[in-house]
Amino acid sequence: MEDIMTTELASMTIIANSGDGRSYAFQALEEARVGNFEECDRLLKQSDQAIHMAHKAQTDLLVSEARGEKQDINILLIHSQDHFMTSMLANELIKEIIRLYKEK
Repeated sequence: MEDIMTTELASMTIIANSGDGRSYAFQALEEARVGNFEECDRLLKQSDQAIHMAHKAQTDLLVSEARGEKQDINILLIHSQDHFMTSMLANELIKEIIRLYKEK
């Protein structure tokens, strides 16, 4: 039962931080649209920090699995991985769009 709680906690950590990271990235894009690059950069840093925290939780699960501690694969864990991957992609693409705004 303890492993399930660990997997559930890690999944929720990934979901929450991934969502925050994605939200900060889209907020940064809005700031870039209006030319407020100082706020844009601050929001991108927050996005990176949140995504880093999600990545750490995912890495902890991977390390645990590598040590032979089997993870309970459930819909919550799958959902967390979906959130994480889309947030990482949004963060990276938004950074590229912001670079284009800055070049104007």
